[in-house]
Amino acid sequence: MALIRRIHGWLGDANPAPPEGIGDDCAVWKPGPGVGWELVTVDGVCYGRHFDDSVSAWDAGRKLLARNISDIAAMGGEPVRGVVALWLAGATDLEWLHAFYSGIRDCALKYGVRIVGGDVAEAPAGVFLADLTLIGRCAVEPVRRGVAREGDSIWVTGALGGSLLGKHFRFEPRISEGAWLARRAGVKAMMDISDGLAKDLVSLVGGRMVELDPDAIPVSAEAVRFAAGSGRDPLYHALSDGEDYELAFVMDAKADPNGFKREWNACFDLPVACVGRVVSGSPLEHGLPAIRLAGGKPWTYGSGYEHLG
Repeated sequence: MALIRRIHGWLGDANPAPPEGIGDDCAVWKPGPGVGWELVTVDGVCYGRHFDDSVSAWDAGRKLLARNISDIAAMGGEPVRGVVALWLAGATDLEWLHAFYSGIRDCALKYGVRIVGGDVAEAPAGVFLADLTLIGRCAVEPVRRGVAREGDSIWVTGALGGSLLGKHFRFEPRISEGAWLARRAGVKAMMDISDGLAKDLVSLVGGRMVELDPDAIPVSAEAVRFAAGSGRDPLYHALSDGEDYELAFVMDAKADPNGFKREWNACFDLPVACVGRVVSGSPLEHGLPAIRLAGGKPWTYGSGYEHLG
C-alpha cells in the first residue's frame, strides 16, 4: 500500500482522482450520457509466484482470467473483453501453452468474455509471466471502496480461507452476486477478498475502525483441514490466507439485515454473513484501521498477504 501511494505521487496529474484513477478494484469512467459505466482492470500470473509445476497449465490460465473477472464483479460490473500479454522463454513447451490458453478460453466462454488480442515478448530462461487486461461495463453506478460510517455492518459471501490447499484455482467469480448487490440501495462499499479479509478491510472501510465477531466469520472446510497441519487456529487462515475471491461489502446502518438476507436467500444458494461493524474511534498510524474482536478476544489472526513484504 505504501508503494501504491508513492506511485500515485510519482504520476501526479497524469493520474486522475478515483474512481477513474488509482483506488478501487477497477478504473471506472462514464464514456457519455445514457451509456452506463465502463471498467478496466489488469492482473497477472507468474510462474514460481502464483503457480508451480504442481498446478496444471489449464488451471493457471483459468485463474488468470477468473481473478480479473472477480475485480469486475466486485464493482457490480459485467466482463466484456480482454487482452493477454505474455513474457515467456523460447523453450516454453507448446503443449503446455496450449493448455494454458484452453483454461483462458473455457473461462471466457463460461462468463461471456471475448479475448480480442494481446502481445507476446521473449523472457529469460525459466520465466513465464502473463498479464490480462479486462474491460467491463456496468449499467448502474459501480460500487466503490471506502464509503463506511460508524454503525454500518460488514458482510462477506461464501466461506473464507483454504487457498493454501488449492482453493484459489477453483473459485467462481461472484458476477451475479456483485451485480445484484450493486442494485441494493443499502450497499455502500464492496471489493473482492484477494489479500485476506484482515488486510482488505483496510481498503473496504476507508481506514475506519472495525469490530469483527469471530463466531460469525464463515471458515471454509479447507481452512479447517489446513489448520490441522499448520498448528494455527482455522480462523487465522480464514482471515489471512488471502485469494478467497469472495465479496466483502458494507451495509448501511439503517438497512434491514433480516430483510436483506431473505431477499438474498431467495436469489442465491451461496451463503452470506454479517461478520462485524464499523465502530467509533480514531484510525491507527499510517491510515490502518484498528480491527478488534467482539468480546475482548485478542487479535492473533495475522494481517493478510503483503506484496513485496
